Amino acid sequence: MAVPEIATGVLNGLYEVFSFVGSGWEMLTGWPPGPARFLPRIVAADRAPFRNLAGLPIAPELGFAEVKRTDIVVVGDLALARDEDTRGRWPEAVAWLQRQHAQGALVCSVCTGSLMLAEAGLLEGEEATCHWAATDQIRRRYPGVRLHPERVLVTAGVGHRLVTAGGSASWTDLALYLVARFCGEEEARRTAKLFLFGDRSDGQLPFAARVRPRQHEDAAVAAAQLWIARNYDCAHPVAGMTQVSGPAPRTFIRRFQAATGYVPLDYVQSLRIEEAKQMLETSDAPIDAVAAEVGYTEPAAFRRVFKRATGIAPNQYRQRFRWMSAA
Repeated sequence: MAVPEIATGVLNGLYEVFSFVGSGWEMLTGWPPGPARFLPRIVAADRAPFRNLAGLPIAPELGFAEVKRTDIVVVGDLALARDEDTRGRWPEAVAWLQRQHAQGALVCSVCTGSLMLAEAGLLEGEEATCHWAATDQIRRRYPGVRLHPERVLVTAGVGHRLVTAGGSASWTDLALYLVARFCGEEEARRTAKLFLFGDRSDGQLPFAARVRPRQHEDAAVAAAQLWIARNYDCAHPVAGMTQVSGPAPRTFIRRFQAATGYVPLDYVQSLRIEEAKQMLETSDAPIDAVAAEVGYTEPAAFRRVFKRATGIAPNQYRQRFRWMSAA
C-alpha cells in the first residue's frame, strides 16, 4: 500500500523480492526454478503518480476501488513525527484495509506502518510490534494494542492473519516469513541466500550455493557426472568416476576440468557439501551423522572442508538457516 507518508525503501524492497520468488534462483544459479507464487502490485487511492514526503516518485499500479479482494496487504514504514496524531488519518486507506481483512486477507505492517493497522482497529486486543520510537505513541493513542516492541516479528489474530514487523530493516524478516508461509521453507532459504538476508558478519560464503555446471558435449564426462550424482558418498569417488568414464586417469581429469570447470575431487566435494547443507537445513541429525551420510569417514575432515566451503562451522550453518522451519 502506498500513501504520501510511505517510505520507498521498504515498498521497493518487498516488491523486488516477491517478484523474484521462484525465478531468481534459476537466474543466478542455473538450477530449475520453483513456481512463481507472488504477484506484487503497488496500490494507492488511485493510479495517479505522486511523490512521497521525501520527494521520491511513486507510481501506483492499481487504485483501492479496483482491488475488490487480495490475499496479502503490506503497509510499509510511514514518515511520521514523534508526536504526530494519526487518529482520523487515511480514512480511504483504512476503510480498504478493513474490507480486505474482513474478506480474509493477511494484513501486515513494517515499522511505523503498525500505526495504520491500529487506526483501522485491526490491532485492538491483539499482540503487535512496531519501531521502538513509535511505542509511546501507540500506547497513548491505541491502548488496546498489546504491544511487544522488543520483538522483531509478531503474528496475531484468527488464522495469524495479522503480522507486524519492527523497525524498517525488519521488512526482510517479514518477507522471509511470508515466503516460508506461502511457498515453503526451501524457497525461503533460497530467498535468504539470493538476497543475503540475515547475519552477514561471516561474509558471503554462508549464503553461496553451488552453481549448476556448464553444459558440455563430452559423453565420457557426462557419464561420470551421472554416476557421481548417485554415488558421491562412496569411499573412492574419483577412481569410480574414472572407471565409469573410460579414459585413462590423467586424460579423464583433464577432460573433466575442461568440460565442467572443476577438477574431479573439487566437484565431488561440492556435491557432498551441498547435500550436507540440505541435511543441516532440514533435519536434526548429529553433525557426525551428516558427515558419514555424505561420505566423510572422519568428522574432523568434514568440518574442515565444510568450513572452507561455507566460511562457518556446520553447527553455525544449521543455526543460521533452520529458523525458517518455525515459520
